[in-house]
Amino acid sequence: MALRVHLDDSTSHNGPLRVLPGTHTLGVLSDEQIRDAVRRIDGVACTLERGGVVVMRPLLIHASSKATAEVSRRVLHLEYAAVTTFDGLRLRAA
Repeated sequence: MALRVHLDDSTSHNGPLRVLPGTHTLGVLSDEQIRDAVRRIDGVACTLERGGVVVMRPLLIHASSKATAEVSRRVLHLEYAAVTTFDGLRLRAA
């Protein structure tokens, strides 16, 4: 699970996160499968006010849009996982 806490407003002008809804259910995709999903599925811009939170699954296809104004869009991006691996060492969350 990923949480994106917005420290600034996210508007259509400062490069908001865009997602392809439902793509997290498709599993790990190849580059070609991602390109196909981008062609088939309408993206949604995640615009919200400062202090807002976007909650998403990491496998959700996402990207930031190109900013059209010089306005900050800072976020604090946190990821949570029950199990993770670092250099072959498997750790389990308490």
